[in-house]
Amino acid sequence: MPKTEHQPEATQFDAAAADQMETIISDLGRMYHERNEALQEVARAHHEALFRLAMAAEYKDDDTGVHIVRIGFLAEALARHLGQSRAYATLLRKAAPMHDIGKIGIPDNVLKKPGKLDPAEREIMNQHPGIGADILGKSRIALFQMASEIALAHHERWDGKGYPSGLAGEDIPLSGRIVTVVDFYDAVTMDRVYREAFSTEKALEMLLAERGRAFDPSVVDCFMEHSASLEAMRQHVTIHRMTFADLVHDKPLAR
Repeated sequence: MPKTEHQPEATQFDAAAADQMETIISDLGRMYHERNEALQEVARAHHEALFRLAMAAEYKDDDTGVHIVRIGFLAEALARHLGQSRAYATLLRKAAPMHDIGKIGIPDNVLKKPGKLDPAEREIMNQHPGIGADILGKSRIALFQMASEIALAHHERWDGKGYPSGLAGEDIPLSGRIVTVVDFYDAVTMDRVYREAFSTEKALEMLLAERGRAFDPSVVDCFMEHSASLEAMRQHVTIHRMTFADLVHDKPLAR
């Protein structure tokens, strides 16, 4: 994969994984336009493989991958509660888990550093949205166009103090505004090596504290209104050990 302006030096494994992602995306571009059922099945398998590479990219430390599965389902549900179409919400469910795929281009010494990043390391880390957008944006398929949009936007803030572009308010794509909220909520309510999970109540307080600052007020308000059902969905995905296959195949989420 040729190095773009967004990319720092990556490990040999990371470069190989990024090349594999680009190959999969290219193959999917052909397969999604085929009516042949066998090719459609291969396309679904390729899609799942891409999710697994996304997990490797985002969580090269110790996460199990269930986080990005939950993000997909939570983003879909929140989009529907916000009045978006079923087609948009389904696309979001499949695109959202790839939001941090650009971390494949971040060296482990930066990605896994236990302490605070210094300014040079922070500059490298802040390149991962652009790397992800570059990888995913090479496809004209709507799914990967949305995934590229999310990858580039999920660290932007409502108040304009985010990165990489300093977008503010509704200049941030809705897909990115939704994923930012569900990613934050799920991340703070799960155990990490450096802290225990926050309670649901505390997580909701933290969301409200960033309403109109980091997060779109309307997205936060909708999340708060439906927080009980969204948390129930989150628990369902965890308890039933739902996987990438559940995201890729359009199965209804049994409750």
